[in-house]
Amino acid sequence: MKDISTIIFRLTVACLLAGLVMGSAFILTNKAKKHNIHVNEQKVMLSLLGYGDKNPPPAGLAMHEVYRYLVDEGKGMGYLLPLKDGGLTFLSLDLDGAFVSQTPVAITPDKAGDESERKQAIEAAIGKEKNLRYAEQTIVVTDNGRRTAYMLPGRFPGFKTFINAILALDQNFAILGLDIMEHEEDPGLGAEIDQDYFKGQFTGKSLERLKTLEVEKKPLPEEYRRVLEAKSQSGMGADELKSIREQYLDKDIYALTGATISSRAVTNGVKGMVKKFAYRVAILDRVLTEQKIATAF
Repeated sequence: MKDISTIIFRLTVACLLAGLVMGSAFILTNKAKKHNIHVNEQKVMLSLLGYGDKNPPPAGLAMHEVYRYLVDEGKGMGYLLPLKDGGLTFLSLDLDGAFVSQTPVAITPDKAGDESERKQAIEAAIGKEKNLRYAEQTIVVTDNGRRTAYMLPGRFPGFKTFINAILALDQNFAILGLDIMEHEEDPGLGAEIDQDYFKGQFTGKSLERLKTLEVEKKPLPEEYRRVLEAKSQSGMGADELKSIREQYLDKDIYALTGATISSRAVTNGVKGMVKKFAYRVAILDRVLTEQKIATAF
């Protein structure tokens, strides 16, 4: 009996130690994973804005994170906003876009990047009974305080599962660039949505053009493909590149061969993201002006 008790005790201790080691390893690797994802997203965003090793971003460039929430089970919405003085505030609106309240939130911008800490800080400010549900993140880009672009991380249904993407828009909501971050479309078919010759077709599309944008089941013209694929642009002058791109600016999206559904999924997803954002940011800017709220952007 004593031997059985000893064995049970030792097994229990071993399991506890193993759990402690595995738990610690998970925390460390998960933290590193989140950091790597964040670094990669920052690199992609700068690339969509036209910056890189050969063209570094200006010293005055800043990215301001804005978080949108649904409040009271969708009866209203709220925005966690960075202020000009360095603080954060939670702006509550009703479903008609009318101002409800503005509440300071005691959290630093760097800690606000953690969803759990962010929600706890907002709930501490406005009360847990408000029933918050995270909706989306937007990044407002400024250069020396002047608003220059928007970054929209988002996801939408694909042929199989969801497609994660990042969109860059200028001040007038025209597309500066699109990158596909994650997807599970069919290899060799729908998986081509992450290729330059497909996602590059969205660059330059205006908000008005996006509203009626469709997918066309025709072969992608070879000259257009050469412009869209960076590796094929050698030997083409800037004027030639610009001229060819402008010829196709008002065209619909050329579908991927054998993957019309995936092509439509991205097209509809991009259209939805831009149209909804343009509508919401117009309401937000109106309220900020009416309430004289000095945001960082």
